[in-house]
Order: sequence, then structure tokens, then C-alpha cells
Amino acid sequence: MNHKPEALDALLGDCKTPADVGSLYSQLLQRMINRSLEAEMDVHLGYARHAKADADSARPNRRNGVGTKTVKGEFGALEIDTPRDRDGSFEPQLVKKRQLRLAGMEDKILALYAKGVTTRDIEHLMQDLYGVEISHTVISQITDGVLDEVRAWQNRPLDAIYPIVWLDGIVVKVHQGKQVVNKSAHVVLGVNLKGEKEVLGLWLAESEGAKFWLAVLTEIKQRGVQDIYIACMDGLKGLPGTVAAVFPQTLTQLCIVHLVRASLRYVTAKDAKTVVAALKRIYQSVSADEAAVELDALEAEWGDKYRAVVRLWRGNWDNIIPFFQFPPEIRKVIYTTNAIESLNMSLRKLTRNRRIFPNDEAAVKALYLSIEQASRNWKQIHHWKPALQTFQILFGEDRVPVSALQ
Repeated sequence: MNHKPEALDALLGDCKTPADVGSLYSQLLQRMINRSLEAEMDVHLGYARHAKADADSARPNRRNGVGTKTVKGEFGALEIDTPRDRDGSFEPQLVKKRQLRLAGMEDKILALYAKGVTTRDIEHLMQDLYGVEISHTVISQITDGVLDEVRAWQNRPLDAIYPIVWLDGIVVKVHQGKQVVNKSAHVVLGVNLKGEKEVLGLWLAESEGAKFWLAVLTEIKQRGVQDIYIACMDGLKGLPGTVAAVFPQTLTQLCIVHLVRASLRYVTAKDAKTVVAALKRIYQSVSADEAAVELDALEAEWGDKYRAVVRLWRGNWDNIIPFFQFPPEIRKVIYTTNAIESLNMSLRKLTRNRRIFPNDEAAVKALYLSIEQASRNWKQIHHWKPALQTFQILFGEDRVPVSALQ
């Protein structure tokens, strides 16, 4: 809408600072909302506010004054006049009954909570940024409203096939009674047949163990997952066997980045760069045979000094080499950590900002919101169609449907 310059000048005549403009906007927004609510009542009753009295008397339902309430938004507190009708059937849509915050405010609160900002800090930020007083108790109620959404998300039906899944866990600190304990948040990230990433679920437990992963995998099978081509994981003892128990046809692939990180725990800072270069020659080899030669070279050069590193790679060799059967460009899809690491980066940022959660529910809420925010920026996996074609060659049409390639 284009307004005449003189009309705009008249509105802005007393505005000297950005705060003055914000105040003006609040007043205009308040008037706009009140007028819109009156228009909603007109539609509800079927006649305008100033219809003739004799005509009004024949109508069974009429206006019955207004109810005033304070609604908080990005530009401060607004006094809203909600029209009422005689029989109480009017349900306003722009600002609903019992709604005390304008749309957008709750989204900002949830976004801050997802980044690990505490409820008390959010309370102060709302006051500083928007001049709105929202108590930390109300903020907790807003975030508690996410719990029903979390439960629905956690129990939703899943696809029958996820070609690749990553199994990972991060540690969160939670108050339990008078103690602070470490708990493991188990996360399953999958790639569906369209090449789209999707977190299948989130589970909090005392620790990360193969036994608990068995319960997780059993649950996702009960929710509809029938087949997984490749499961990528860290070096947790017994996890490959746990995957095989639930999904016997699934290849298990050790996450290379997890393995490299685990190796560097035994290596001094002085040698780290050289050892990483040697490890890279292993997992970037053209074939499993070439990788075995590079592992022998690693042992010859560093075996005496870093026997634990060599033992780590040899002990996990069967779960390191599955991706060598794939073309190089497809290996990146399988063992790259971009998918799971980008998610973990968001979750770790959350746990750094919010070092200790008051209870399990608070941790689950924050982790879910962080996952939900991270997933907004996800794109389809690169080179996905060639990957599916390779999967079909290796696993057959009975496992990889032809329709997925179209």
C-alpha cells in the first residue's frame, strides 16, 4: 500500500528515535487488531456493528460489549478489545480466547530454548529486546507444550526402508535428585529412499550400551522399519551384533571420524598430523586390499610407539571395510560424517550452552527443538540416485524397489 507523504509525515511528526517508531507501530498494530476483531464479529453475526436498531431486534444474537486483555508481542504489550456476543458463540481467530501472546513470540522463545538458553535468561532477553515481561514460569509452560509434540513425533510411523542410518549418542548432564549425572541421548538419523535425512527418534538413558540400542532398534522396527542397507556407528562394543540381531541383512559400517578421533587419544600432539595422514591413506584407499597394505605400513611406522592405534583398527577391520565395495563417490554418501556431524554440532552447542538440565523432560525438550531447528536446513544427499543404483546392484531388486530409482 502506498500512502501519501503528508500522511506519513503527520504520523511520524513526533517520532525522534527508533524507540518512538516502535511505539507508533505498537499503537497502529493495536488499532489494526481491534478493527480486525470487530470485522470478525461482523462476519459471525452476519451484520455490521452499526446496523439499525429495529433490524437488530429481530436477530437472535447480538453484540454484548467487549472484553479487554493485554497481549504481549515483539513490540511490547498491546491492549486488545475482543468483541463479545450474547450467546457466547463468537470464537475470534486473529487473537484467540485465552491467547496472551501474539504469534511469533512463542516461536522465538522455543528457538532460544533450542539453543540452550535457560528459561530465566529467556525472561531477561524478552524484557531487554522487546520490553515484554514474560516470567520464567510462563516460559516453562510454553516449552512444556512441546512435550505432546515430542511424544507424537517419537511414536510416529516410519518408512519401511531406510538405506542408511547413523546410530550415535551424546552425553548430557541432568539433575537427578541432589546429584548431577551423565546420561546418553541416543539418536538415530536415517536417509529415506528419496535421499532425505530424517531423525527417527531420540532416547535418553543412563548410558550408551548395546543392550539399550537393542531396545531402540526393536522400537523402530515396530514402528514400521523393515530394512536398513547400511548402519553407520561408533566403536561401541557389541553394537554391530545388536544391529544384526534386529536387521540381519544390514551391513554395519564403523564411522571413520569416530575411529580417527578414538585413535588420536593415544597420539601425542607432535605426531598427530603425521598419524592422521597415515590413517587417511587407509580409508581413502581404492580397495580393501590396498587399505590392508596401508594398515601394514601404519603398523610398520608407528606400531612400536602407538600399538593401541594399530590394535584399534585391526580389531574393528570387519566393520571398517564394507564401504570399499562401493565406488568412491558413493563412499562419501556412506561414511561421510556431514550428515550426523552437522546434527551433532547443533546438539553439542546446546549442551555447551546449557551445561546441566533440571530433569529428563527438560533435556528431551531442548534436544528435540534443536533437532527440529537443524532439520530445517537439510537438503537431499548428493549423488543419491547413483547410490541407489549401486545399492540395487549389490542388494538386488527385492530389497531396492525399482520405483525408488524413477
